[in-house]
Amino acid sequence: MNKQTVFILEDEENILHLISLHLKKANFDVKEFSKADDFLNSLKKQLPSAVILDLMLPDADGLEVCKYLKNSPEYRDIPVIILTAKTEEIDRIIGIELGADDYISKPFSPRELVARVKAILRRYQHVAMNNNTETVGKIMTVDFNKYEVLINKKKVDLTTTEFNILKILLSKKNWVFTREEILRQLWKGEKAVIDRTVDVHIKNLREKLKEAGKFIVNVRGIGYKIEE
Repeated sequence: MNKQTVFILEDEENILHLISLHLKKANFDVKEFSKADDFLNSLKKQLPSAVILDLMLPDADGLEVCKYLKNSPEYRDIPVIILTAKTEEIDRIIGIELGADDYISKPFSPRELVARVKAILRRYQHVAMNNNTETVGKIMTVDFNKYEVLINKKKVDLTTTEFNILKILLSKKNWVFTREEILRQLWKGEKAVIDRTVDVHIKNLREKLKEAGKFIVNVRGIGYKIEE
């Protein structure tokens, strides 16, 4: 079985080597980067299984790097875990809005970081293995095998988390999923996140789905459902 490769973009050398050591012990291949330019150039040669991204870099803003990855068709399906000393809620929300799959604050547990990487990769693999499609309101088609959403036969680009939320809602049409249930299904109890996380993702999802966004209904004080 081929090893999965994780790219680490972190300018603090001791932290970079610490993360690398624990990932290698967990049977990952690792490539270390301290500058964004080197990281981006390496992406042109090899696509990693996941990226661990520091926000405060010497030659770039980590949030801009995240935005670039998630807005690029060739890179948007690479899971991104933000690792930073920034602990303000606004930084966490911005990272989520830009498409980051996870956000870990320093100081951190290397073992927990490895567990988060494994959990995210499992979520990506689970979506890839699904092979059915779902149609909503005759205008939206979701192909779980191709990881693709079409609105009036035009492809819509979603982040992995947005796609997984849509999948959860489509698993039971007209069923109201609480924010807590959505969080639990997304992260399998492996991370503590705020309810606002779901609202941010739903807002972005609705905007991307355009006219089909109306099918995602907010049930005040409870959660969300798909209603045709």
